[in-house]
Amino acid sequence: MTRRFDHLADVETFVTVVERGSLTAAAVALSTTPSVVSRAIARLEARLGSQLLRRTTRSMSLTEAGQLYMEQSRAAFAQIDEAERAIQGTAGAVTGRIRITAPTTFGNYRLPALMQRFTALHPGVRVDLNISNRNVDLAADGYDFAIRQGMLKDSSLIARKLEDAQLVLACSPSYAAQAGLPDSIEALAEHRCLSFLMPSTGRAVPWQLRRDGEDIDWTPQSLVQVSDDPLGVISLAEAGLGICHGFHFIVQERLARGALVPVLPQLWGRSRPFSLLYPRQRSLSAAARAFIETLVP
Repeated sequence: MTRRFDHLADVETFVTVVERGSLTAAAVALSTTPSVVSRAIARLEARLGSQLLRRTTRSMSLTEAGQLYMEQSRAAFAQIDEAERAIQGTAGAVTGRIRITAPTTFGNYRLPALMQRFTALHPGVRVDLNISNRNVDLAADGYDFAIRQGMLKDSSLIARKLEDAQLVLACSPSYAAQAGLPDSIEALAEHRCLSFLMPSTGRAVPWQLRRDGEDIDWTPQSLVQVSDDPLGVISLAEAGLGICHGFHFIVQERLARGALVPVLPQLWGRSRPFSLLYPRQRSLSAAARAFIETLVP
């Protein structure tokens, strides 16, 4: 009996070439050589009787037929992937793989305890965890989940709240001894306040405070500004460089051992949500469902 789809390896090679942008990059991804990749493309084009790629020494592009075949091939592989996800874990212990991306704040201070609980319950699941503040595209970058701070803007994603994280102000004992502690929002302007710059705008993130039941967003005018990683303002505050605004779950241990002291606790009370995000249209594997059940309260 002749196998109808014995060319699927060549199709996968073609998809990888297009996604990676070159024969060489595809060869690296597939752990093979550019010549093997080139022969696979040639076999596929001969089978289809149509050119899929326009190739020169400097560039590569899809033909019209190649664009159509790429779209259909990617959809077909996605269906196979979804079929595998649907049955993973149905025969007993949950197995499979999940890919997660989380910011440095939650990833370093909240996620470890949650991951410990998940891996204890489901030791057969492989977890690929990315801890960074890069705003990844879940579908394009191949992630199952993203943990994000703030409100959901992308309607193609489902958001399940993990917690509302309280925001606080703190500084080091050495800074307090040198500069004193402010007694009001207005007095903050006379202090060295450490600001974090929002990557998308380059502007300082307002400090979220609450006075007498009124929510106030106060933007520090800082000589020292941190970008990319908000954990930097905590480290700088601990070193005595000024006052920081951050999550209580990050500074609580430093407060407990005296490395930091509270600043204006009467203005605390605001919080920001952290949520678990995942694609709305994707069928969830048993491993993904187990992860949601473990993390979401």
